[in-house]
Amino acid sequence: MVKQRIGLLGGSFDPVHIAHIALANAALYNLQLHQVQLLPASQPWQKGQLGASAPHRLAMLELACAPYQNLVINPIEIERGGTTYTYETVSQLPSDKDYFWILGSDQIQNFTQWHNWQGILNYVSLAVAKRPGSSLAAPPELDHYLRSHNKVLHHIDFAPTPISATLIRERLQQHQSVASMVPQSVAHYIEQHHLYQP
Repeated sequence: MVKQRIGLLGGSFDPVHIAHIALANAALYNLQLHQVQLLPASQPWQKGQLGASAPHRLAMLELACAPYQNLVINPIEIERGGTTYTYETVSQLPSDKDYFWILGSDQIQNFTQWHNWQGILNYVSLAVAKRPGSSLAAPPELDHYLRSHNKVLHHIDFAPTPISATLIRERLQQHQSVASMVPQSVAHYIEQHHLYQP
């Protein structure tokens, strides 16, 4: 029986935006995945206080993923609570599938600073997409580790976009429209619940 190929896209999703969904769909197609699971963080170790609560971030993700049957939400990190470490998450996933951890080229550059990064690579393959201003190439330490362990760094064909959750939150605090940056259902939800207001 062929193992299912599952993409994992972690993040704060504070809020989820169209580049997240486009990246998930690009990974699905490029890596021939059965599904992509979006994993909203409880409290990422490298970030400060998040702008929206976990229930709000989950609700926005559900709205954004609703039109796509192969995009699903995995709330494992929110259910675990506390500080979020990728190693803990991937080590708790069912072992009967092949996992691909999807990340931007900006994140690949600091991957060797992640908690137990070598341990993460026992559970997942890395799949990197271009982000503005950063290289797709693995930094030397990671590149050496991948080569010496016969692991492949997969590339996702994805046009880099300048959209970011930080930019969206800034625009909302200035009462500017974010209609072109988030799915319509998410824009409506943000407005309805008065999220990210100054």
